[in-house]
Amino acid sequence: MTPEVTLDSDSLPEEAHSALGNTNRSITVPSGKGFWRRLLAFSGPAFLVSVGYMDPGNWATDIEGGSRFRYQLLWVILASNLIAMLLQTLAARLGLVTGRDLAQTCRTHYKKPAVIALWLGAELAIAACDLAEVLGSAIALNLLFHIPLFWATLITALDVLLLLALQNYGMRLIEAIIVTLVATIAGCYVLEIFLAKPDLHGIVHGLTTPVLNQGNLFIALGILGATVMPHNLYLHSALVLSRKVKREPAPLRTAMKFNLLETVIALNGAFFVNAAILIMAAAVFFERGLVVTEMQQAHSTLNHVFSTGVASTVFALALLAAGQSSTITGTLAGQIIMEGFLHLRVRPWLRRLLTRSLAIVPALLIIGLRSRGGEAAQNHAAYDLLLFSQVILSMQLSFATIPLVLFTGNRDIMGEFVNPLWVRLLAWPVVLTIAALNVYLLRVQFTEWLGSSSRAVGLLLLIAGLILAFALFVRHWKTSPKPLTVG
Repeated sequence: MTPEVTLDSDSLPEEAHSALGNTNRSITVPSGKGFWRRLLAFSGPAFLVSVGYMDPGNWATDIEGGSRFRYQLLWVILASNLIAMLLQTLAARLGLVTGRDLAQTCRTHYKKPAVIALWLGAELAIAACDLAEVLGSAIALNLLFHIPLFWATLITALDVLLLLALQNYGMRLIEAIIVTLVATIAGCYVLEIFLAKPDLHGIVHGLTTPVLNQGNLFIALGILGATVMPHNLYLHSALVLSRKVKREPAPLRTAMKFNLLETVIALNGAFFVNAAILIMAAAVFFERGLVVTEMQQAHSTLNHVFSTGVASTVFALALLAAGQSSTITGTLAGQIIMEGFLHLRVRPWLRRLLTRSLAIVPALLIIGLRSRGGEAAQNHAAYDLLLFSQVILSMQLSFATIPLVLFTGNRDIMGEFVNPLWVRLLAWPVVLTIAALNVYLLRVQFTEWLGSSSRAVGLLLLIAGLILAFALFVRHWKTSPKPLTVG
């Protein structure tokens, strides 16, 4: 029996107001003003989220995949994009229907130990994501202006001031800047592909013909396993609350329709960027028999291949745009996670300073320690740190996707907007597949780090056990969910 839905078109749950401060319900959505005006009003949240799918941490796997296997793994990027659309759509639906973001919903329905554990894991993921953004921006500054990597990493702390200034002007300005940065990245890769002159037949074949073998399995899993970032799910569920939507069934359905459309458009843009990175690597590096695994190596190779230097400069500019856009969204996600799980509001500058310090300090220490080995040793250290950040994100992903699918599939929480059976039958295999792929990636990485397969398997079994215990534990609510109240 469907729970009764009580409607209150002008209110939100009390705790929902803390996550984004004065940006909640700050953007008016015109009703009956035409399709394009309403789409424009709803556009923004998914574009902010989309930068997480093209951040510096994703570039390494795309470049290596293209340089090793030509266009073979384009279908993996396509499949990853479809998975991302599903999960981000569920996150947006959760926020719109309940009036709470994913972190707030966890705090509302789970017991305190689970909430604390989820918060700590989410904070770890934010720090890991920030580490990738620091390194991406630092490498880009090094490539563009020849600033030593150590000092370039230190300079990235200044973006704290940039974000604080932007937040004073509201969410619409931040969304506009992010869209501009995303357009910059896309424009740079349009030029890269034009210069590279890839094989169109090979691209179509790579998109439509799945090829998976022992040789390309690890890179394919790396692309798929690192696609959905856990903080993006928290972020999207909160950003949709910035739109002033009447909390009635008809307006909510309209909001879901436009959010779905925006998500498809934005994530297809991210798909284009990721595919373009791989295509560029295939056309430039693979065709010349080069396997590229580092940003500096890709930059120098482009500079050598295209004597004008335009391609290498554009590559570095796109990397800088990716790092800075990801920094902005990562900071917003950090605020949402802390305030959502703990109901604790920290001054934005302090929150940003703490998060960035957790990323900059280890980066400076490791890069500084490698300084005696010269520039090559520092570049290798930066690449290792970038890889480490992706491992941390992979470890945390299941702790966000499992609650998301549980919440959106619970009729007492979602009411008439509960996931239909076909969505649940699709979502659970996706979530479990992502978890299994990440476990496999961790086993491979731990084996490399620990130098012992038995140690790696033991550590991996521990992680898998924790994920399973968590999945069983959070299935039991703090209290039985009450029938949904929209308002």
